[in-house]
Amino acid sequence: MALLKKCIAEFIGTFVLVLFGCGTAVAVGCNGAKADAAYFMTALAFGLVIVAMAYSIGNVSGCHINPAVSIGLLCSGKMSVKEFFAYIAAQFIGGIAGGAVLLALFGKESGLGTNGIYNGNIWLSILIEVILTFVFVLAIIGVTSKVQNGSVAGIVIGLTLTLIHIFGIHFTGTSVNPARSFGPAIFAGGDAFTNVWVFIVAPLVGGVLAALVYKAIACTGDAEKECEAPAAPAKAPAKAPAKSNRKKKR
Repeated sequence: MALLKKCIAEFIGTFVLVLFGCGTAVAVGCNGAKADAAYFMTALAFGLVIVAMAYSIGNVSGCHINPAVSIGLLCSGKMSVKEFFAYIAAQFIGGIAGGAVLLALFGKESGLGTNGIYNGNIWLSILIEVILTFVFVLAIIGVTSKVQNGSVAGIVIGLTLTLIHIFGIHFTGTSVNPARSFGPAIFAGGDAFTNVWVFIVAPLVGGVLAALVYKAIACTGDAEKECEAPAAPAKAPAKAPAKSNRKKKR
């Protein structure tokens, strides 16, 4: 029952992400080639969705709402294989549901906020998505690794996703999330669906790399002592004044 509740939360979160993130891109006419107000509104919309969901469903499922995040946490040992596959299913179903609503609202011709290959170069697009996802998942693993960051984690993650979009929209429209890309793509069809594998594979690779790199550099357990800043050297005790060999004059 607990896992079912988590999956429902992941479904809702991914649905909201696709509907409001991709929906904003369509509604404001975001064009990746032009850095105008629509461009930044779209980036901000994706970031704000993460903040909203983090503080609403984060206490239920952790608010992954992204298979790349889930695979990163799986590799970090923070979730079981059973949970991973359940989360993935819920996220993809949520993405599809979000895509269906976008289709009803805007029509297929709008593009539904799908991703695209940069300059027709698949390998460059994969590289871009791997890098974007790596940075995003690394930030998530890092900020959630300490309990004391709990109150600000949602804001940090949301701002990081905004940053990722500000840079990445120009290139691929920014996926970093297989479920976010798959949902709209199956309804948009055409090149968006033909190339959607790029936006499934690359983010998953980026998520795994982030987990492995963080595990290699993180200060955990006994390694924390090695990462502590060196203490200030102790001051040498003041030397007692040397005794004079001269005899005091009477």
